[in-house]
Amino acid sequence: MSIQDAVKWNYRYQTPHRSARCTPRSFLIEQAAVLPLHGLALDIAMGLGTNAAFLSARGLRVIGLDISEVAVRTAKARCPQLQAAVVDLSHFTLPPATFDVIVNFYFLDRRLWPLYRRALKPGGVLIIETLTRAMLAVRPEIDPIYLLEPGELRAAFEDWRVVAQRETWLDDEGWQRAVAGLAVQRP
Repeated sequence: MSIQDAVKWNYRYQTPHRSARCTPRSFLIEQAAVLPLHGLALDIAMGLGTNAAFLSARGLRVIGLDISEVAVRTAKARCPQLQAAVVDLSHFTLPPATFDVIVNFYFLDRRLWPLYRRALKPGGVLIIETLTRAMLAVRPEIDPIYLLEPGELRAAFEDWRVVAQRETWLDDEGWQRAVAGLAVQRP
């Protein structure tokens, strides 16, 4: 990530259609039964903080990270108890065995996966959902590095207990998205 990424995301989060989202991702809601009712959660690339607010409302203390100052400021205004920081996710680390929950929606950096493995406590839950290569059929301009291969997400955490998984097309607020979602529990 770079200063150009921060500028791009700050601009996008200032536009009315981006700031309107006020519901957490459906895949996160569907996993509510396996989420702990207390502990520490991390929301990677949290955007406007709707997933972080959902986790906080369930009783978790939440840390949210994003490259966008606008997103962090908006998330803090919506959820004052949120601990949030502007972070370049390509240059950071996480302390070992710290988090009870880590969520990562619509941000793909495979280099973070080993960090998640170390940072999640035993028994902790990791929930990831992002776009797949099938998106190229409708959005050929997307750089494939930001798209998952079929089965890639599951293979990356094959030694963890699967809570839920899906690879499908979704209608997300009028946008068709090919996604892979995985909820796993660290042994």
